[in-house]
Amino acid sequence: MVFIIIAMQLTSRLDEALRVSARAHRNQKRRGSDTPYIVHPYGVMYIASQYTSDEDVLVACLLHDIIEDVPNEYTQEQMKHQFGQRVVDLVLGVTKDQNLSEWKASCDDYLERLEHSAPPESSIIAVADKIHNIMSILNDYEKMGDDIWNIFSADKKSQKWWFESTRKVAQQRIPDNEILDLYDDYLKKIINIIDN
Repeated sequence: MVFIIIAMQLTSRLDEALRVSARAHRNQKRRGSDTPYIVHPYGVMYIASQYTSDEDVLVACLLHDIIEDVPNEYTQEQMKHQFGQRVVDLVLGVTKDQNLSEWKASCDDYLERLEHSAPPESSIIAVADKIHNIMSILNDYEKMGDDIWNIFSADKKSQKWWFESTRKVAQQRIPDNEILDLYDDYLKKIINIIDN
C-alpha cells in the first residue's frame, strides 16, 4: 500500500467548519461510549486529508453528519450561506434520508444517491467515514468482544454488507483514489471479526 502524505493546512474555513461541527454535535456522544462526537468528523476529515487537498471536501467531512443527525443545530441553509453550495452537495451525498425508518431502505437510498447523483468526491467522504467507523468498532471490539454489535441497529452481517456495498460504489466513483487501498485494509480486519 502506498500512502500519499499531504501536509494539511488548517485554513480559516477548516477552522470555522471544525467550530461549527463541535457546536452542532456538542450534545452527542459516539455510539455506545462517552466519547464526544466531534472526534468522528475530525477523524473523517483527517483520513480524507491524506488523499485529497480539496478544501470543500475536507470542510464537508467536518460537517457530514449535521444534516442527518442534528439539522436543528445548523441548517442546510446556514451551511450553504457559510460554506457554499458545493459543500452542501457533498454533505447531501452522504446524508441518509431520515424519512426512511427502516435501516436497509435508508442504506439502499444512500448508496443509490452516492452512485448516481452525488458529486464523485462524496465517495471520499463516505469511505473516510466508514474507515473511521471501522477503526472505532475495532477499538471497542478489543474491550467488548461480540457485545459491540448490540449497540447497532443492524446485525453484524448487515454491517458487513453495508461496508462492502459502500466499497463497491466508491470503486465506481473514485477508482484511482488510493483511499480505497486503506479501506481495503480495514475491510479485511472487520470482515475477519464478523466472519469468525
